[in-house]
Amino acid sequence: MNSPAAGNPGKHPKGLFVLFFTEMWERFSYYGMRALLVLYVVNALMMKDDYANDGVYGSYTGLAFLTPLLGGYFADRLWGNRRSIIVGGFMMAAGQLLMFFSASLLNNIPLAHSIMWVGLAVLALGTGFFKPNISSMVGGLYPKGDKRLDSAYTIFYMGINLGAFIGPLVCGGLGELYDVNNQPVAGAFKWGFMAAAVAMVFGTVFFIFLKNKYVVDPQGNGIGIGPNKNNLKEAGPARENTKSSFMAVAIWSGIGLAMFFVFRYVGDLDWIGCFIFSVAIAVSGLILFDQSLTPSERGRVIVIFISAFFVIFFWAAFEQAGSSLTLFAQRNTNRSYEVHTSMGNVILFILAIAAVLYYFLQRMMEIPSELKKLFTGLGIAAVLLAVYYYIQGEAYDLKEIPASWFNSVNSMWLILSAPFLSQLWQWLGKHNIEPSSPKKQSFGLLLLAAGYLLIAYGVKDVVGTVSMMWLLGLYFLHTVGELCLSPIGLSLVNKLAPARFTSILMGVWFLSNAVANKFGGRLGALLPSQGPTQFLGYQINNLYDFFMLFVVMSAIAAALLFSLSYWMEKRMGTVK
Repeated sequence: MNSPAAGNPGKHPKGLFVLFFTEMWERFSYYGMRALLVLYVVNALMMKDDYANDGVYGSYTGLAFLTPLLGGYFADRLWGNRRSIIVGGFMMAAGQLLMFFSASLLNNIPLAHSIMWVGLAVLALGTGFFKPNISSMVGGLYPKGDKRLDSAYTIFYMGINLGAFIGPLVCGGLGELYDVNNQPVAGAFKWGFMAAAVAMVFGTVFFIFLKNKYVVDPQGNGIGIGPNKNNLKEAGPARENTKSSFMAVAIWSGIGLAMFFVFRYVGDLDWIGCFIFSVAIAVSGLILFDQSLTPSERGRVIVIFISAFFVIFFWAAFEQAGSSLTLFAQRNTNRSYEVHTSMGNVILFILAIAAVLYYFLQRMMEIPSELKKLFTGLGIAAVLLAVYYYIQGEAYDLKEIPASWFNSVNSMWLILSAPFLSQLWQWLGKHNIEPSSPKKQSFGLLLLAAGYLLIAYGVKDVVGTVSMMWLLGLYFLHTVGELCLSPIGLSLVNKLAPARFTSILMGVWFLSNAVANKFGGRLGALLPSQGPTQFLGYQINNLYDFFMLFVVMSAIAAALLFSLSYWMEKRMGTVK
């Protein structure tokens, strides 16, 4: 007997669309708010750039990548995926609403500032419950060995980037406004945060109503209802005894605590940075020196850690997109681009894009009937709204592109270029010249350096603003670099990790992202907007010096990783 989720066997099941759509709205919410965060702190709360980039942006995004360790633990041992997703979704919606309230109380800056931090803490915790659990449910929709699985993850990844593309456009369009003197309108930020909250509520409610019917395995059994007991079973050789395991945890907890105080009182880091960096050291040491690892397993684990270490330098530079590069877009980029048309034309243009997207999606996967009715209703409503605007003569005038919209460029390039790069790897593989995963990652770092070299050339000896084409070019090179590094790295963890360490090593990969985001905030604080800054003796006097820091850092990391790749390949065995 077929389940309600069953449909055309040639297409992906309806459950994939449920997960795709839910994740799309979560990424809409995350990236929409992220695009406004630094601008809000600087232009509405009137804080300094270094505090906005490091103290706020770096701390929040770092915690957002650290909390999945906690969220994954709760899902595996206590709640299951579904409950974790729902709790995380509503927590993120609550966090976005707190950001809205913060931006509504700008007549009392200290209160608005405090509410913002509560909102960011709730958002980071909610992300931890949501992020690691929804992607892990995709595989359960298919029978074992189903050849559609790789394609399913590709479609799901497209949902992530679709949300990341739309979110900054909508939230930025509502929240980043300027008056006649081209000064930011502080009171507008709240509407961008409200849009992010509405998106999160919509995505979560949508998941609640359709999960039981469609998020099921091929036999019709619900996926992610209870804790994943399989994660508690040991899949490899005999584990350490309880006493030695407890001793190792105690030792590395002590080391982590000691490093916390070293970072705080010697390194002069903030509390959140100390916490993220010390946790990373303690967890890494606990795994690397685990006595149950065989020599060959330890060699593969070391390869994962080397890869994760270099990923830190990539994401630290890449994540300037939401901090220093957003400020660069606002202050130093000529964003003039005039559009004068009817609001009705804008509505119909958006509707046409949505219709094309729907056409391609329904060719790839089954869409639940409930959503078909919803989309039809929304389409009719959009046409009626366009007619209303035509009758009213409502105009749409765009004089310049909001700085927050540049946060959508990476996702735009990714959606456009991912199929070509995928074909390139396949072609190289057929001719037995496909580079190994570490070499691909070194190419990603080199492309990252090339992106910053491009924009460094663009700002060199320039007085005033520069063309937005320099930013678009940077984001293109960074996106291709991301495609060389990010999915390749995740695949490497799955291939090399001993079975009993797969989940925790995936957590380590996210932990490296947490370290990268906080480190990236620290680097973003070096933006010389309020005078010269220094990094390890390197004097940063202008934007050229600032961007060249990332060129040198990324290029050195690329060269080191490429050199180490030969040693890593020996430890990887047959894994590419």
